[in-house]
Amino acid sequence: MPNALTSELAALCASPVSDDARSRAALHVLDWAGCAVAGSICEQAKALRAAVKDEARGYCTAIGALPSGALTAVMANGALGNVLEMDDVDKRAILHPGPVVIPAALAACEDAGRGTLHFLDAIVRGYEAVIRVGRAVGAGHYAYWHNTGTCGPFGAAMAAASVLELSPERTAHALALAGTQASGFWQTRHEPASMAKQLHTARAAHAGLLGAKLAAQGFDGPLAILEGPQGFFAATCPGAEPTDVLADYGPGWRIDEVSFKPWPACRHAHAAIDAALELGGRVAAGEIASIRIETYPDALKFCDKPQPQTVLEAKFSLQHSVAIALLRGGPALADFEPESYSDLQVRALAAKVDVAASDDFASAYPARYGARVSVGLRDGSEHVGEAPDALGDPENPVSVDRLKEKALALCAAGGMSPLMADRLCHAALDMAEGGPLKSFTTMLPALGIRGVV
Repeated sequence: MPNALTSELAALCASPVSDDARSRAALHVLDWAGCAVAGSICEQAKALRAAVKDEARGYCTAIGALPSGALTAVMANGALGNVLEMDDVDKRAILHPGPVVIPAALAACEDAGRGTLHFLDAIVRGYEAVIRVGRAVGAGHYAYWHNTGTCGPFGAAMAAASVLELSPERTAHALALAGTQASGFWQTRHEPASMAKQLHTARAAHAGLLGAKLAAQGFDGPLAILEGPQGFFAATCPGAEPTDVLADYGPGWRIDEVSFKPWPACRHAHAAIDAALELGGRVAAGEIASIRIETYPDALKFCDKPQPQTVLEAKFSLQHSVAIALLRGGPALADFEPESYSDLQVRALAAKVDVAASDDFASAYPARYGARVSVGLRDGSEHVGEAPDALGDPENPVSVDRLKEKALALCAAGGMSPLMADRLCHAALDMAEGGPLKSFTTMLPALGIRGVV
């Protein structure tokens, strides 16, 4: 089936990768590493590692565990990057490429004995595939399906196929086999104790790597998995057009359009945080009588939680996030822990928040994630902060220094010493100049070898 979308996507992603794109990929490796190290000490990660610990040992890095076989390592690492809600995001696809694509590329490289160039090229190509699928699925898919979990397998498969140097034909089969494993429902967001979101990312990374390994052995998949009458789009994407996967986005790679997250909260809360921070020192918390947040409907759908009762709910609470920003400035990890969302001053300020959808932000979404925060004071005056683009978006970028600061803070939260964390960050960034992949992987914490996590 030469005209299947999987075949055309495989051919599109086979383009040569530029040095600039590799440098961008190294930034995403840095960002993922910090998120993954910090996430590795959380209960979700510990539980998943325990569940797969009896799988085959091997030579692939599994953060917080002994070296494992590739499929075990990708499952373990795939659960880590999204735990703290600080992973990168493509705002138009509304998904997180890093937690899925990077573990797949890493496991594939270590399993096949590949180095830095294969690793970075695989990341660029994997991001391209997952973002293209994610941007095409439409709002009807996102209403019920977790895009990172469902579209992620395509990115992981593309990354692994790149590492394994599969032909375009075999890469198409890898994509098809990955796509038939796609899964992940948003029901997990309705049950605060659920850890399924991390299972979604782990399974997406695993599905992609498995699909590529199977395809390499001649195992064929349904090539029309995207556009077929009982395929991915027909089953899960009402109103969407499968051929949009091949949309003309202009020159370059989609990885350049991916956003970095400065705050440890759901991305849908970031613009509101930025708008509150834009108020600066203009308002004193004790003088605030009312707060109004205006933003786009999906931000309300996922983040309208006036009084969060768990860490996860706090990260998905516009009210809590803005209260923290007004009281304390830029939110840190600790600002979403029980001590913070139970703090009486924080809860009292959050109780003054009203939220509403605004047509101007709704019409710009998802190309732009914006919000407005209006604060009414007791003296009758009103102060307004606005963020048309969330910090970390290409339109409102963060610096490399700030990304490194974020990674260092996350590594510290994950128990790494400042010296080891600094070495890890340098090793990630050095890959842009051809630094060895091994220098990066040897800095990642492993059970009984480089620190217990």
